[in-house]
Amino acid sequence: MIVLKFGGTSIGSAESIEKVVEIIASTSGKKVVVFSAFSGVTNLLVHINTQYEIRDTATLSKSLNLLEVKCRDIISNLFKLHSYKQIALNFIDFKIKEIASYAHEGYSEENTKLIVAQGEIISTHIIQFYLQEKKISSTLISALDFMEIDHNEEPVPSKIATFLSPQIYSESSDDLFITQGFICKKMNQVDNLKRGGSDYTASLIGAALDASEIQIWTDIDGMHNNDPRFVENTFSIEEISFDEAAELAYFGAKILHPQSLIPAKEKNIPVRLKNTFNASQKGTVIKNDALTNGVTSIAAKDGITAIKIKSFRMLLAYGFLKKVFEVFETYKTPIDMITTSEVAVSLTIDDDSNLQKITSELTELGSVEVDTDLSIVCVAGDFSQNKEGISAEVFNSLKDIPIRMISYGGSDYNTSLLVKTSDKKRALNALNRGLFPKNVTLEIV
Repeated sequence: MIVLKFGGTSIGSAESIEKVVEIIASTSGKKVVVFSAFSGVTNLLVHINTQYEIRDTATLSKSLNLLEVKCRDIISNLFKLHSYKQIALNFIDFKIKEIASYAHEGYSEENTKLIVAQGEIISTHIIQFYLQEKKISSTLISALDFMEIDHNEEPVPSKIATFLSPQIYSESSDDLFITQGFICKKMNQVDNLKRGGSDYTASLIGAALDASEIQIWTDIDGMHNNDPRFVENTFSIEEISFDEAAELAYFGAKILHPQSLIPAKEKNIPVRLKNTFNASQKGTVIKNDALTNGVTSIAAKDGITAIKIKSFRMLLAYGFLKKVFEVFETYKTPIDMITTSEVAVSLTIDDDSNLQKITSELTELGSVEVDTDLSIVCVAGDFSQNKEGISAEVFNSLKDIPIRMISYGGSDYNTSLLVKTSDKKRALNALNRGLFPKNVTLEIV
């Protein structure tokens, strides 16, 4: 049994959906397919929520019209038979009226989650109608019936397995099941797994059903050794370990949701990254026993703030770190990087929503310096203690780049470097030249 997940860019048009259905039909055996909302729809629904909140009825009407036009355009170009086209159009009419009806109920947190959930509900129903038109037998299962998170926003895997296993592994069941990514329930109310949560949905389903493989289909040929938006001559990695991929996902690689690898890793289920629009390419396989030798890949994460706290006590400042971390715990602000000395600590955060309150409390512990407009460059690979020379290659590559902080040794799979965002592109290219010289084209000046 295989789980396949298709993101918004993979189903952003009628032509794209046709490609996706071809991929699904060519995949043998039982399969569960997880779909995101159509490209751009979730952002549109978030804007609609904002317009409800501020009671901007004029803009709200325009946004609802944009949503309807997008969906109708996909339907008009996707369906060939009038009967199925009309079924899909009637469904969209119903959904647009349903979303519009929330304006009369007034703004509420519950309604915002309901509205955002409509993106995945719309995409899966339209694709299910298309499968019916193509006479491809399939079963649509609502994620709201089995995907649940608790009060700590942690998934409940037992409920996923208990609900899905009897349906999918029944001898009389279809070989194809489709469901929604991203959306879930929390305490019997509609909720979601946050941005990128469809990857997480696919991984949770795969782990619950003991799938043989989880496939994440996007619009690029797997995970690259560097960011192709800023660096030329990048290449797709054939295989990578879960630990390395998790570091890259957290520190900027947009192809994966950072949490999505945890359930697959625990069940030792390979995750394959593939390109919907270039399906013949192998893509990247993420697995526990991946062959790793030296540096595997590089990623960067923007929007980083560095905070340096120097204790008022110059010696014997025990308890200092504990008090510093308690401030960040109070405001539920995760820390990315950290370096310390006996009397000072430098750390980074990517969520500055409570920065003023945090720095205000930290000033009671010591002097505080704040730097903004920074980026973390993550170099993933095998940095275990028995490896020689790898760190030297990294730092030699960056000899002309000012480095604000270095985090090394906290993980065997990652070295993190903090640079100014204005230096990020130079740093990525310098690392590419220094660490992957065989793949860099010589420039003639």
